[in-house]
Amino acid sequence: MTVLIAGAGIGGLTAALSLHAAGIDTVVMESAREIRPLGVGINLLPHAVRELTELGLGEHLAEAGVATAENVYGDSKGHQLFAEPRGLAKGYRWPQYSVHRGELQLLLLAAVRERLGSDAVRTGMRLVDFAQEADEVRVRLLHRASGAVEECGAAALIGADGLHSAVRARLHPDGGPLLWSGIRMWRGVTEAEPFLTGRSMMIVREGDVELVAYPIGRGRINWVAQVRVAEPGPLSEGADWNSAGRLADVLAYFEDWSLGLLDVPALLANSSGILEYPMVDREPLPAWGRGRVTLLGDAAHPMYPVGANGASQSIVDARVLAAELAEAGDVPTGLARYENLRREATAAVVLANREMSRTSSGSASGLARMTDTYRHATGSDVAVLNSRASLTPS
Repeated sequence: MTVLIAGAGIGGLTAALSLHAAGIDTVVMESAREIRPLGVGINLLPHAVRELTELGLGEHLAEAGVATAENVYGDSKGHQLFAEPRGLAKGYRWPQYSVHRGELQLLLLAAVRERLGSDAVRTGMRLVDFAQEADEVRVRLLHRASGAVEECGAAALIGADGLHSAVRARLHPDGGPLLWSGIRMWRGVTEAEPFLTGRSMMIVREGDVELVAYPIGRGRINWVAQVRVAEPGPLSEGADWNSAGRLADVLAYFEDWSLGLLDVPALLANSSGILEYPMVDREPLPAWGRGRVTLLGDAAHPMYPVGANGASQSIVDARVLAAELAEAGDVPTGLARYENLRREATAAVVLANREMSRTSSGSASGLARMTDTYRHATGSDVAVLNSRASLTPS
């Protein structure tokens, strides 16, 4: 069979690597004409690092990112409230990594082209439509450079095309609006001296204002500022991960913060660029796909980026997808099994992230309960992950 993947993001590229490892031919179609290292820092939790390690990328991850050792919670005056070990220090068999999103994407892209061939990822190809037939999916693609439209067939179509997925829109034309948490986010990367252990993530909250900061390697600190500015509800504006933000809009909330170990106003002011984004998700779908077409990653389950779980869940999606397709007797059965395994699990993460965004606990015991509850709700307990069987198809 040949599987066509729409979208060369983290989830789509991981799916290509996983399907190839399972002996399944794959082609990736990416709408962007050039894949560039866009974005800022993200976190890969141990359950995602395990999957990329089993794909043979463990050493590359260690070189590209920083192995996070602890999360430190505090207030705007520099008081430490709670600290929790992470990754290997927590007892997982795999690290947690903080890494630049664009650099991770390029790492995966290089691996796909090395293993599948230089033409395995076709850029500048936008999905226009698709139709299912008895034994294949017919896909129409727009060549953005020439304007030509071509049609091709595939055994399966995987929509890994992100928040504004064209595949999802055709599967679920009445899928509902993006839902805004009421929180506006600003994100950036700043060259700065390390703080605490040099592998620490800081989470500082004061009322409706929160700052998250952590190193992502090469003398850079990634920061995320989150401010609740409205009540939750349907989003009435656009949502683009790479929309430019203004320093003046975010700095006003942090001018009097004094953490001691980290100069927050300087961290924001010296950023190489600022991105602005409304924190949004969607209601979990009752079904992702049908027949020979399904969804993966943000296309299937966009979630608030408060649990450092978005990219990690898309990586697990990719591995389960490949395993079920490899082991099923036919494509629709494999895709149905994949969806049955992942739909409820990812819906639980969407809902847990919503709850986390609303939770405000200023005590050490409250923060400990919150983090433990989140791990349990999202199926990422240490013992569960360490003892789970490999997702590599036998």
